[in-house]
Amino acid sequence: MEFLGVGIRKSYGGLWAKLAILLVLSTIERAVCDSDYLIGLGSYDITGPAADVNMMGYANTEQIASGVHFRLRARSFIVAEPKGNRVVFVNLDACMASQLVKLKVIERLKARYGDLYTEKNVAISGIHTHAGPGGYLQYIVYIVTSLGFVRQSFDALVDGIQQSIIQAHDNLAPGSVFVNKGEILDAGVNRSPSAYLNNPAAERSKYKYDVDKEMTLLKFVDNQWGPVGSFNWFATHGTSMSRTNSLISGDNKGAAARFMEDWFEENGGRSAYSDDIDAADMPRRVSNIVSDHHDNHHELLELAASFQSPPGKPATRSLSVARRVRGVLRQANKPRFVSAFCQSNCGDVSPNVLGAFCTDTGLPCDFNHSTCGGKNELCYGRGPGYPDEFESTRIIAERQLRKAVDLFNKASEQLTGKIEYRHTYLNFSQLEVTLPKKGGGSEVVKTCPAAMGFGFAAGTTDGPGAFDFKQGDDKGNPFWRLVRDVLKTPGQEQIDCQRPKPILLDTGEMKQPYDWAPSILPIQIFRIGQLVILSVPGEFTTMAGRRLRDAVKTILTSAGHGGNIHVVLAGLTNTYSQYITTFEEYEVQRYEGASTLYGPHTLSAYIQEFKKLATALISNQPVASGPQPPDLLDKQISLLTPVVMDATPVGVSFGDCSSDVPQNSTFKRGHDMVTVTFWSACPRNDLLTEGTFALVEILHGKDTWVPAYDDDDFCLRFKWSRPSKLSTRSQATMEWRIPQSATPGVYRIRHFGASKSLVGSIRHFTGSSSAFVVA
Repeated sequence: MEFLGVGIRKSYGGLWAKLAILLVLSTIERAVCDSDYLIGLGSYDITGPAADVNMMGYANTEQIASGVHFRLRARSFIVAEPKGNRVVFVNLDACMASQLVKLKVIERLKARYGDLYTEKNVAISGIHTHAGPGGYLQYIVYIVTSLGFVRQSFDALVDGIQQSIIQAHDNLAPGSVFVNKGEILDAGVNRSPSAYLNNPAAERSKYKYDVDKEMTLLKFVDNQWGPVGSFNWFATHGTSMSRTNSLISGDNKGAAARFMEDWFEENGGRSAYSDDIDAADMPRRVSNIVSDHHDNHHELLELAASFQSPPGKPATRSLSVARRVRGVLRQANKPRFVSAFCQSNCGDVSPNVLGAFCTDTGLPCDFNHSTCGGKNELCYGRGPGYPDEFESTRIIAERQLRKAVDLFNKASEQLTGKIEYRHTYLNFSQLEVTLPKKGGGSEVVKTCPAAMGFGFAAGTTDGPGAFDFKQGDDKGNPFWRLVRDVLKTPGQEQIDCQRPKPILLDTGEMKQPYDWAPSILPIQIFRIGQLVILSVPGEFTTMAGRRLRDAVKTILTSAGHGGNIHVVLAGLTNTYSQYITTFEEYEVQRYEGASTLYGPHTLSAYIQEFKKLATALISNQPVASGPQPPDLLDKQISLLTPVVMDATPVGVSFGDCSSDVPQNSTFKRGHDMVTVTFWSACPRNDLLTEGTFALVEILHGKDTWVPAYDDDDFCLRFKWSRPSKLSTRSQATMEWRIPQSATPGVYRIRHFGASKSLVGSIRHFTGSSSAFVVA
């Protein structure tokens, strides 16, 4: 209509603008209607203190954090009906969830969102890494080795979980969720096979393996942006990193999450993770950013020589945080791709897939007790990268990654239907359980106050205990009974209730200075269409998990909800209460049975109560909230010594290199490691949350340094040390194992940190190495 002239165009301009707005609004409304759900994902740093704090998992008093292998994160998804229910699932790169942490997270969410997010529709689950800082649980038995409560560990978790949920909430948009399942055959073995074999032969014959091999994956697709994340559940322990490791690490599941997020950022999800990729060549994100480099090696050396190590200098915290690699790459208006590798019924599943061997003879350990010449201390499981635990971690991570990418690319079954949830608290110290009798009829049994058996102190093949304890001990010995009685002598009722477990620690009846173990536990069910998530506050063994899943699925299926229901078990969720074995496994009293706190009928209690939740779910009935767990924050005791001050030798500044790269250095990709050491200060002064202690930069042009790798990368390790426990001086060593995928060019290594003066002021600093060439 161009010939009608400008005047006519102006008269119709306003009308066309209004019609365009109405069209956009109708499109948005239609998109919401066409999408079954609103979806949102979030991720935030929860690394915590990287120095002086005992690590949670192995209960080894000598395993004290002293650096970062790679950072820990809280990853969250929210799925909501546009005008109805919603659920939040948070996956933590932490050993387990904490009841106290969840209580405080819910308090914060309530202050921000009212009743939108409560303990009923929020689940917080741990991946069970044994390489994260401890001291964040509220019961004494779980914080003894960390010298009590560690406020920094606790705050890092609460803050990170809250921020990840806020991100997910702010990212809510119309989208779809797809589910897919598949087997991983080489990422877990049963570490207590003799206990598994005590389960009925008829039951064992229904299963091909003595551990669960199936991964269940969710794929989240935003209507506007396409795929924005994935969460999966697969059972294998977070014990690829050993009990002597001192670097904070997400272990195999945390590594797999990093690898998948990097894979997606590089590939946009367009291609599968190919089987022919070099095993040492994990996904990278910088090679496509920096494309110009000098081909002449001599020119590179001359360029590198012009950048010698400068003195350490003051820095702002914002600089320390802003230099991160992923911050540089992030597309501002696009949601970050979030991938989580969640934990399931991993109680008896080890990632040390080569088996358990004696360190003195090299022979397999005793089958029934996992001992070597009667000693448990000599029996260790071997990962696929043995003797390199970092390599074992990478391999098990990559095996989970390959399956996850395959399931992600092929996911086609869309979740549709209602979002529902049920949650209740139960007192597991005195729960009545109705069991069928073999001859007909039923009997009522009870759970017991928490207690740990002698086999608990023997540890496992992933992390053996000490002294003369051994797995499979159903008798105990007089000497350790005397030691036990100094703390608490169990009464006859408790002894009879826990039988055949010989009680080493009667934790459920130890109340001084406050509770040693939990008695009130949460159980929770989420339903998103045909997916059902069972949130359990402990570590179910393989067969225990199978029985629980089958019992709930039977309830759902019998109610006419179809055979395509997917039931996953989310372990270590909402709080922690150690292990849950079958009745038959409990009788054997290996480590898992000895760590089943509430007696031989613990699993039966879970099955009974989850069946009640499932019945309430499908009949649309409410459930009682149950007895409230205690909030013991005000009673916590901390014996961890604070940082008093940091210092350097005379004439040395924080951030100065104490050991630099040699002049005119050239390192080869895929082969060499670069090591640089700086004068540093205690990492507890500033956790540099969402920041980095270590950074590798590549030279772009003649004078622009671009972030390439940070302490969130598997290939870069930040190691912190001091000459003695009370020394004010410390050093930070950066080890960069140059991946094959690194871009050839000129590089340097930087360190960020914060020092504390005697008067308590915190000053940030940074240091740089001399430049070097990577060829």
